[in-house]
Amino acid sequence: MREDVIGRVSFANCDPLFHELGGHWRILPAPPSWLTGHLLRGECLIAPIPLADFVKNIETLQAIDSIGIASDGGVGSVLLFGDRPIEEMRDIAVPTDSSTSRTLLPWLLSRRGRSPRLIEMGPNLDTMLERCDGALIIGDRAIDEAKINPNLIRMDLGAEWLDQTGLPMVFGVFCARRDADSAAIKRAVVALEENLDLFENDENHRSRLITATSERTRFNVDRISHYFDSEVRNRLKEEDRESMTLFAEQVVGFDGQVPWWDENQESSSNPEPVNRRRASS
Repeated sequence: MREDVIGRVSFANCDPLFHELGGHWRILPAPPSWLTGHLLRGECLIAPIPLADFVKNIETLQAIDSIGIASDGGVGSVLLFGDRPIEEMRDIAVPTDSSTSRTLLPWLLSRRGRSPRLIEMGPNLDTMLERCDGALIIGDRAIDEAKINPNLIRMDLGAEWLDQTGLPMVFGVFCARRDADSAAIKRAVVALEENLDLFENDENHRSRLITATSERTRFNVDRISHYFDSEVRNRLKEEDRESMTLFAEQVVGFDGQVPWWDENQESSSNPEPVNRRRASS
């Protein structure tokens, strides 16, 4: 297992954790659902994988509940587009690069009494809407398409989850294999948390990050600032753990205890679920 490699989602939503990350760490960028395979194969020590993938591989993985990819409502980068109301959508194109949004969307729609057919397609809005009534787009592409086509936005999945559950939504959860060395996991988590501290508390670091993200994504500085200030966040809190547990139970159908990583727990191929509160309140 590679203990010097940390996986990261190749979208802007992870930049506060990884920008100017120091130390010996090597970074493995990939689309969200691809990271799951890298992690399961031991090609990285930890990675922020789709929450749905964690639950589906819960016998092999453990979740870190202090950092992730979350929102307290509208996330701005997980959006359902369409040229007609949701109630009139017969089919929806869903992307192949994320499993959380593809799993969450039909659950949210079912609560509205809707069950359109889902069709997997590459994440190109024009092509998706040529074939289907709706299109789910995630990540930087969603931010870009929202700017170009604001009139086509039909649902922000983060906002809809909050409306239906009263809880924030965790789209990506940092995970490690259960047999990974706990001390190595701790070193990686501490490095990411320290980098996040810089983003939150050092104005110069924050300004450099926003500028770098703006240049890379071609979104203007104000849009990136708003994204990090009001939509996506990487520091998890107490309610996020409750939300992840609800998602596992209600959306994926998991019936059991979620295995949370505990830095004081010895590495094991089958660690007991722990209850210690680690996420910030």
